[in-house]
Amino acid sequence: MKIVALEFYKDGEMKETFALGGSIDQGELDENRVYPASLQNYLIDTGSEVILIDTGLPVETPDFKKEEGQKLFMGQKVADYYKALELAGYEPGDVSTIIVTHKHPDHSGELRYFPNAKVYLSQIEAEAMGLTGENIVPVTFKDGAFENFNQSEVIANNLVMLPAYGHTKGNSIAILKVEDLYYLFHGDVTYTDEALRRKALSVVFEDKEGAMDTLLKVREFVETHDTIYLSTHTPEGVKALANKEIFQF
Repeated sequence: MKIVALEFYKDGEMKETFALGGSIDQGELDENRVYPASLQNYLIDTGSEVILIDTGLPVETPDFKKEEGQKLFMGQKVADYYKALELAGYEPGDVSTIIVTHKHPDHSGELRYFPNAKVYLSQIEAEAMGLTGENIVPVTFKDGAFENFNQSEVIANNLVMLPAYGHTKGNSIAILKVEDLYYLFHGDVTYTDEALRRKALSVVFEDKEGAMDTLLKVREFVETHDTIYLSTHTPEGVKALANKEIFQF
């Protein structure tokens, strides 16, 4: 079993008003405080199949520029999705399965790169994106409860997909169990790990109430299981994976 961070941008930053501003009143936040930002997705190699969690930004996305007053600067480009996959030692044809956590382009931007992979995403997001075809699997979370989550869908051995609605209406997460550790891949439940510690929402696009329910459910899981919390928008995710760091409150 191998888990790899596919790194696209590094050395970015996000203002506290963005990182924690989804539920905390802006007046209570420090406009001058920043948290580190980055962009990465993840790859799971089980030995028998290669599974992607999200597919990054479209390769033609221009470099991000740091500008005064901006709430999120993604950082300097390390690699586009094609190059990041190559650097990890994989080709598109190696990929059998893709989990898309949600519709935003930094998570779904290069689905076109994998026309033969089976793509799992919530039915809500599949409909919102207009995705159809034999390789598209609209997930309805039909496989019953998983730990403190009421619904789940089994994707592979010890890998489940779970509803995590809020950031978008059909947002989801995935959890992989490896021996006694749980790897939690999340679709923007938080942008910085500090938000999980403080029970604070980062930016929410579609359903604030649902996002808070999801945050609390994820937090309960992390509090009660040895979990490596793998974020998309903070280098804390890359570091946690590299060092097998269990999330600490």
